[in-house]
Amino acid sequence: MAIFFGKQPEQPGGINRQQPSTGVPGVQADPNMPPEMAAMLLNRDSTQKTIGQEDIKRATELLAKYKQGKANLETRIVDDELWWELRHWEAIRGRQGGVSAAKTDAQGNPLPDGPRTPEPSSAWLFNSILNKHADAMDNYPEPVVLPRERSDEDSAKTLSSVLPVILEYNDYEQTYSDNWWEKLKHGTAAYGVFWDPSKENGLGDVAIQQIDLLKLFWEPGITDIQKSRNLFVIDLVDEDLLEQQYPQLKGKLKGNAIDVKQYIYDDTVDTSGKSVVVDWYYKVKSPSGKTLLHYVKFVGDQLLYASENDPDYRERGFYDHGQYPVVLDVMFPEKGTPIGFGYVAICKDPQLYIDKLSGNILENAMMTTKKRFFASTSTNINREQFMDWNEPIVDVEGEISDTRLKEIVTQPLDDIYVTVAQMKIEEMKDTAANRDVNSGGVGSGVTAAAAIAALQEAGNKASRDMIAASYRAHVAITGLCVELIRQFYDVTRSFRITGPNVPGGYDFVDLNNAKLQEQPTAIGSDGQTLYRKPIFDLKIKAQKKNPFSRAEQNQRAQDLYNMGFFNPERAQESLGALDMMEFEGIDKVREYVQQGQTLLTMCQQLAQENAMLKAALGIGTDPAAAAQNGSSGSGAQTAGGSGGGTESSLASGVLKAQQPMTDYGTRLAQRSSPNMNTK
Repeated sequence: MAIFFGKQPEQPGGINRQQPSTGVPGVQADPNMPPEMAAMLLNRDSTQKTIGQEDIKRATELLAKYKQGKANLETRIVDDELWWELRHWEAIRGRQGGVSAAKTDAQGNPLPDGPRTPEPSSAWLFNSILNKHADAMDNYPEPVVLPRERSDEDSAKTLSSVLPVILEYNDYEQTYSDNWWEKLKHGTAAYGVFWDPSKENGLGDVAIQQIDLLKLFWEPGITDIQKSRNLFVIDLVDEDLLEQQYPQLKGKLKGNAIDVKQYIYDDTVDTSGKSVVVDWYYKVKSPSGKTLLHYVKFVGDQLLYASENDPDYRERGFYDHGQYPVVLDVMFPEKGTPIGFGYVAICKDPQLYIDKLSGNILENAMMTTKKRFFASTSTNINREQFMDWNEPIVDVEGEISDTRLKEIVTQPLDDIYVTVAQMKIEEMKDTAANRDVNSGGVGSGVTAAAAIAALQEAGNKASRDMIAASYRAHVAITGLCVELIRQFYDVTRSFRITGPNVPGGYDFVDLNNAKLQEQPTAIGSDGQTLYRKPIFDLKIKAQKKNPFSRAEQNQRAQDLYNMGFFNPERAQESLGALDMMEFEGIDKVREYVQQGQTLLTMCQQLAQENAMLKAALGIGTDPAAAAQNGSSGSGAQTAGGSGGGTESSLASGVLKAQQPMTDYGTRLAQRSSPNMNTK
């Protein structure tokens, strides 16, 4: 299936008709626009002025408004990061360093903390996130491009080979790993898919980057980031580097127009010599009805670039695909926001009580193991000698008795409290879907790799669901890559591809966007040319890296061999059994069984033809039978008066040899021949 579209005729006076502006670039009042489109698209007239200082000022105000709308989210993200770093006691006390924000003196200065109970930081939450991340990396995605029309098959095969190379050039596996940490901790991973003109010595190429959620801003209240009226991506850049790249900024960097939320670092991070650089994306609607994406880059009140000021992009938009170059991979979605929440949000409560109970148990253990005494004030005891266990003698004045010196006895806690703490640990495991089998622990007696893999697969339903969501995000990422290739690959490029099916281990393919561009196909009824745009479907397959999965596949291959699945004589029943089975690589197994069946049939036919030819030529037969056949042949020749009978018999044998019969057919023919010697 392909998309066909033609040139739409312009409405008379439609282009020059000025519409009332709302004060934001691209935002126009259009009474004919449907409400659902008005919430997503920005309508801009071609006669409107390009981006200027007033537009930058309004964009800064919008950015401040968007930042205020996600203030709670930013606080939660910074707090979740402390839980991930096992510094959650700082988040609980609401303090940093060694002072408490809850206790202050008369002047409002924080007071130093007094003696505190033990604050253990167990890693049950950390371990849950660690195992989920390992599951994700065991199923690293690989894109497969499928055509919707037969004419696009070659392009789809080339894209399927080239896309993994482009991802490798971008170190996508590291980006994928880093973003999975973000997804598990904070509930959302943000990918940026851009065109970087500085790559490949100025030729440009696709750039896939991780975006920090603290540096991404969208319209509050929307759930699909593509429906946000504006999108901002900010970054802190050294001012000297900015002045070096943009000489016009020298002496004009007057501080940041917006503050960037910072994490609580272990190191001291100085941002005094940095400025906030803003990448502003917004959508407009062209007079022909096409959605255009425009891009503005500015720092402070200084404009660095605007696509609407660039003649090359003013009419077509910065990216032809018309979408924001940002993809969000959400863990657990929330209403009213495109951002979700992660495992820290749902597991911090069990983790908190696990640590509190552990702290109480440890405190009781420390009190029980450390002896303390009640001492009467009338008893003069040398305290230094009493507290020094290396002193063999302790000097005492006066009488010593239980009434003047008595040990403080601390009662140990009952086992029920240890059981409660263990119950909270089990709750954590159940909440995080991180049972022992997911970590490699199995019951006694389970040692086979296939059994371990089966138990892990049975307990990995939650992981499979999360990985499937990431695959959907990966489809969007690779889709943006294909669109960037369609737009910018106007020069043929060569890629080295590798794989098990590539002869020699590697090969080279060439790629440009010639076959991906809109192609004229026919003339419409209105005389306008119709175009076809090649459209591709993207599928994601997993690169299995789990050693237990590989061991399970090896064990399955041995089981199939032992059951005779690869015996050509049992090919028909093996194919029937394979039709009822489902496992990874079943197509290769089915193809191998069919090849064995075909090869056996060919060998049987050749053996029959060979046997018939030998029988007809008298090769390899019994000498007595050959002599008898010869005498009867001579008699027949004498009786007939010529040798035509022998030649006819030989020709008949050769003719029969050219018409092979199966073993069953041969036996049936023998039983059907009349026996003249039977009385």
